[in-house]
Amino acid sequence: MLVSVVLPVYNEEKNIPLLTEGLLRVAEKIYERYNLEIIFVDDGSKDNSFYALEKICGDHPAIKAISLSRNFGHQIALTAGFDYAKGDAVICMDSDLQHPPDLIDTLLEKWEEGNDIVYTIRKDNQNISYLKRACDSLFYSLINKISNTPISQNAADYRLMSRRALNEFLKLRERDRFIRGMISWVGFKNTSVEYEVGKRIHGKSKYSMLNLLRFAANAVTSFSGAPLRASSVAGTIIAGLSFIYGIYLVIQTIFFHVHYPSGWPSIVVSISFLGGIQLISIGILGEYIYRIFNEVKQRPLYIVDKTVNLDKS
Repeated sequence: MLVSVVLPVYNEEKNIPLLTEGLLRVAEKIYERYNLEIIFVDDGSKDNSFYALEKICGDHPAIKAISLSRNFGHQIALTAGFDYAKGDAVICMDSDLQHPPDLIDTLLEKWEEGNDIVYTIRKDNQNISYLKRACDSLFYSLINKISNTPISQNAADYRLMSRRALNEFLKLRERDRFIRGMISWVGFKNTSVEYEVGKRIHGKSKYSMLNLLRFAANAVTSFSGAPLRASSVAGTIIAGLSFIYGIYLVIQTIFFHVHYPSGWPSIVVSISFLGGIQLISIGILGEYIYRIFNEVKQRPLYIVDKTVNLDKS
């Protein structure tokens, strides 16, 4: 049977040869059971990543490459690779050497046991800052409380999908993609394996704090309407408290003859507070409207510039 490995690439020129060596070792190890198809997706790299891929593809016909017309983002690059993959099972992993190729054999063993999806879970990495680990923990706790689609904490974009699971996933063509959640939503029998994060030899992480915030926003808005409900609940509570306070003032004035002096500080604070709540609510609503706007334009998810050793069927 054929196993496809999909690898998004963005400015990984120096890591590509090292990663390819590791993948070819895995291909030799599993050769008696599987053929390995390796698909690199260059997501608009600014260095010579695609040139390095062309050289490697020239030496190895089983290695294939796709160059996108610009940088569409990690999740879209993964989707492009999935669209081209022909394997009975498809494995996706990053190109920065932090996803160890040797784990592929273990993923295949779990698939052979009857699992359609095999996730990988990162072991706690002390090299990651305390702030990032705390933010990760907070994000997964939040998303699992407000969403009906469970997502494992420390789950990575290193996983195996059977062909039938992938075919169902490919029916989901939304633009703002949170693939971890989308695959979890698809369902099917699944399991997980833990792995040690590999050492990045060249380059640095492409996920800045701003990118991570966007990633989190996509996850929340794709799998939960809780922010919209929260703004409605906040408005209802504030309106109720204001009504109760108004009645209190009327009673104090009529029955107890309490006359309040002009309280412009409290008025300013109240107006500012209510204005802030309104702006936050409008912002949350705007995030959902933007995603609707993005979907109805019906633009393609990506545009392919060129391919090597590969034709889309």
